[in-house]
Amino acid sequence: MTTPRPIADLSADEARRIALRAQGFLGAPDRRAGVRGVLRHLGAVQLDTISVLARSHELVPYARLGAVGRRTVEDAFWRDTHAFEYWSHAACILPIEEWPHFAFRRRAYRSRPHWNHDLPDGAYEQVIKQLRTEGPLTATELGGAKKTNDWWDWSGSKVAVERALMHGEVVCVERRGWKRVYDLAERAIPEPLLHDELDDAECLRRLVALAGRSLGVGTRADIADYHRLKGEQVDAVIADSGLVPVTVEGWAKPAWADPAALATPPRGRHRTTLLSPFDSLIWERARTERIFGFTHRLEAYVPRPKRIYGYFAMPVLAGGRLVGRVDPARAGSTLVAKQVTLDGPKAVPAVARALAEAASWVDCTDVRVERVDAPELRPALVTELARLTA
Repeated sequence: MTTPRPIADLSADEARRIALRAQGFLGAPDRRAGVRGVLRHLGAVQLDTISVLARSHELVPYARLGAVGRRTVEDAFWRDTHAFEYWSHAACILPIEEWPHFAFRRRAYRSRPHWNHDLPDGAYEQVIKQLRTEGPLTATELGGAKKTNDWWDWSGSKVAVERALMHGEVVCVERRGWKRVYDLAERAIPEPLLHDELDDAECLRRLVALAGRSLGVGTRADIADYHRLKGEQVDAVIADSGLVPVTVEGWAKPAWADPAALATPPRGRHRTTLLSPFDSLIWERARTERIFGFTHRLEAYVPRPKRIYGYFAMPVLAGGRLVGRVDPARAGSTLVAKQVTLDGPKAVPAVARALAEAASWVDCTDVRVERVDAPELRPALVTELARLTA
């Protein structure tokens, strides 16, 4: 694809600030729109099984809005048909109005020739029948999630209902104790949205435009990664997506920006907060390194002796920069900072503030610091934490 002539040249700092504003970290948060506003602003909130302070989909609105109640987060996502769960960047909560735009993916799943699990004869029809008469139901209520204790050894009903989910005949309408609760799409999706009428090109144009808006500015790879599209799918529609070509200082590849992001300079207050490793601000490693000069890796699945920063190291955002990491845990009413990595002495107040606010949010009354990568900074961090939590 030939990239059109750029309409703007952005400095690295301008691109960073545009990205922060697009992701809801620069400027006053829209508290009136609340959690649902965050979801629509981001276009996707990733789900993950790991829960240390809280689950990732709770950490994402917290990072932008502050101490929003955890029950409030769940209700905002799942009550009154405001969202659905589907495969986007990964398993994500998505705004309900985007259901039609994932028709291209549902069609692709329906025509998929090979699957990891065999579908037993009659299981699909049985699941649909049971949901029609008894739903909404979990996989356990449908007949059991697993045949054995092995995580990959799904039961026939679990295989069937997950297949129906990918096809779009079934929807995950909430998570209950982290189990998916399934219902028929015809009941769960508002009738005006319940269709697969949009062709692939229209679906892709919408998702590319949404990714560009949520990123503010990004390369082809950044935009493709947001909803896990293929590069050639982006190429096919980006010229008609409404995004405009730009250059960014220090970026080796051409970039595209949301015109609205270029219309006004990004200004306002920066958030200081802990970030989930699955937060959309940082979920793409190469982009995080390019924008922030920060190497971010989730080490939960790395053998313990090979971990550098910790099991669930959470980057600390302050002043529009990533200034450190905290690997947290909980011990009763104490938030434990098992390992803290600081980007120099100036990071101490910000990391202390992020820890104190997170502790208050999860109803911890104390913060204990165990290990600091620069031991000489530990006393200052402990002192600042004591002041903030007194």
